[in-house]
Parts: sequence; structure tokens; C-alpha cells
Amino acid sequence: MSAGPGGTGYVRLNRYFYAGPPFTPPIVMQRIPTYPLQSFAPRHGALGVYFVDHSTSSDGPPLGLPYRGDYYKIGLCLQGRAELKANLETYAIGPGSLMIVTPHTIKEWTHLSADYDGLSVFFTRDFLTAHRHLDVSQFNFLESVGTHVLPLSAAQTAELQACFDYLRQKYHAPHPYRETLVKNLINNLLCEVVAIYDQQRAALRASQTRAQLLTAEFKHLLGTHGAAERSVQFYAERLCITPKHLTETVKDTTGKTAGEWIAEAVVLEAQALLQNQQLTVAQVADLLHFTDQSAFSRFFRKNRGLSPTAYKQAC
Repeated sequence: MSAGPGGTGYVRLNRYFYAGPPFTPPIVMQRIPTYPLQSFAPRHGALGVYFVDHSTSSDGPPLGLPYRGDYYKIGLCLQGRAELKANLETYAIGPGSLMIVTPHTIKEWTHLSADYDGLSVFFTRDFLTAHRHLDVSQFNFLESVGTHVLPLSAAQTAELQACFDYLRQKYHAPHPYRETLVKNLINNLLCEVVAIYDQQRAALRASQTRAQLLTAEFKHLLGTHGAAERSVQFYAERLCITPKHLTETVKDTTGKTAGEWIAEAVVLEAQALLQNQQLTVAQVADLLHFTDQSAFSRFFRKNRGLSPTAYKQAC
């Protein structure tokens, strides 16, 4: 992962996430690269914190195609509309939307309105672990986030925006304890996000049906084990139900069977691995726990319409 001065990670706070032309849908064989944080801002401040305004935020790789990043993101939409695909879910984003994105998430911004305006913080794992004053245990939720976009109330939106704005103010203001202030304000912002996430998650679970809760648990397990486990039996056993019950429940709730969700998750991960030219198809098959390259090739061709070798060459 990337590191700032003294081996620490770094954070980016920006007001405009993207200022480029409208996005177009990705082609079938589009590669899924992993971008380091410095792809968007090669230079950063001495504190490991830096800001980007509208005039510079369009620099960097295109975000309208599937990609991964080696950083975490906490974002707040203030105006405009956007659509984000995070792994296998699609989210509509509008004013008052809170975004939480992690490094392992494959994301794609399929739409961004011309008037989109938001505030975002980007930080690496190193940033969290390098500063002992941060209570890292509070942020374990980042590793198991099940929902990447949350709607906020007007009061919550105003409170988070105030956190962002105050952080920016203290960053630019001269102060003998400026570094400590900035680090503590970042800590405070993350604590506010954790509280909102936990509150909304509890409220959502209280309002969901048994079928919806079961489907949510299945998706969470899929996000954790999808690269290694491809049998419906595995997930059914973890949920203490029969494969038939899991398949029917997920189908009724989402319109797709559990097997279809599993296949899509594996294909998405396979695409991300195949774009790495340092990995052979056989190595990708091994990383995804297929018995051999032939089994992986048959699976990929069945679900993607072309061989993994052809996909890799097209990247």
C-alpha cells in the first residue's frame, strides 16, 4: 500500500470527485485495474493529508470503468446524482448519500451528473495503523461493510458536512498543534460515520423480513468467501439451512438464485485477477481454488462467453 512521509498512509479530501465527460458503459472485455491512491494525487501534504478542488479533481485514471483502489473512501454527496456499482450491487446516489468504499471493492461509476458536488476522504490502511492515537478497533466495520451507500437525514448530512469543513479549515490554518488537530479531526469524522452505519444497520435489520435477512447474510458470506467457495452447499451450511431453501429464498428476494450470485462473484474476481499480466491463467485458477486450469476455463467461458486466455489477451 501507499505510504506518506515517515511511512504513514495518507488521506485525500476533495470537494469534486470527478469533473470529466459523461461516463459510458464498459465493454465486455474491459480490464479491472487496481489504482494506488497516488494515481489521483501524486503529491500530498506533509501531514499525509491533502485536498483537491474542482480544477484538479479530473486528473487521474477514468472511474467510469470497473476498478479497484488500494484505499478506503468515506464520501458525502451534497448535490447532483450518481450511480455506483460496488461489487454486485448498484446504488443510486443523491444529496445526503453517505458512501463507504473499501479496497477490496470492485467499483464503477456508471453515471455522474454534471452538477455533482461532494466531499470525500480517501485513506490507506497504513494511515489507520500508523497513528496510534486512532482507535482502529472502532473501524473494523470497514472490513465487513455490507452496504456501501446509506441515505442520511438532513441533520446527519449537515453534521458530517461540518466535520469535513472544519477539517479543511484546520488543515489550512496555522497552528502550533496543527498536525495533532488534523489527525484528531479525521478520527472524529470516522467515529461519526461508524455511529451512523451501526444505527442504520440495526434499524434495517429490525424492519427486514426473515427472507431479506437471510439473503443479506448470504451476500455477506459471499463477499468473504466468494473467491474460494462456489457451492451453494457451503453457504447453506453456514446459514444452517438446506441448499434448496437458500436457493429459493435468494431467488424470491433478488430475482437471481444463490448459484447465479456465486457465479457472478467468482467471474468478477476472475476478471480482476486476469488483468494482472504477472499472473498466468493457471495461477488465477489456483487463486480461485479451481481443481485445474481446464475447470476454470470451462467455468469462465460458460459465464463470460469467452475463454480466460482470450479475456486476458483483450486486456
